[in-house]
Amino acid sequence: MEDLLRVGVIASTHGIRGEVKVYPTTDSLERFLELDDVILISPRGERLALRVEGVKFFKQFAILKFEGIDRIEDIQACKGGDLMVTRENAQPLAEGEYYIGDLIGMRVVSDGGQELGTLTDVLETGANDVYVVERADGREILLPVIDECILDVDLEQSLITAHVMEGLLDI
Repeated sequence: MEDLLRVGVIASTHGIRGEVKVYPTTDSLERFLELDDVILISPRGERLALRVEGVKFFKQFAILKFEGIDRIEDIQACKGGDLMVTRENAQPLAEGEYYIGDLIGMRVVSDGGQELGTLTDVLETGANDVYVVERADGREILLPVIDECILDVDLEQSLITAHVMEGLLDI
């Protein structure tokens, strides 16, 4: 399991006073209002612990101001960096919800015991998520995240059990 979870990516600077425009990678933009501390992983891989001083919103972005960063020059090199939170500071999950980072890399098998592949991505479509499963031959299977299809997610065993509609694997 990942110790750090990504909540956003710095898209650009905003103004000249050290603010950044953040593209959220979390379900709720309002999540940023509750954010106190983040870990910035710069494009060069450097980690920097930051305290959030202010939050406002513009279109689909969160505009963040960090303590001690007061000039555009102080933050400019961090464009493209990931904003992470520790698992303890992450949003609590409801029953049956999972952090995407915990699902990536899990084995996926059918309810009949057939090895389907490895979960490589989760597409967020609006109606329901879709699991992207890469087969051993490199082809992909798309599995809708609905109760009729995803039967079990076992984080401890790193295993997802799915019901695959007839004919899907024959393609």
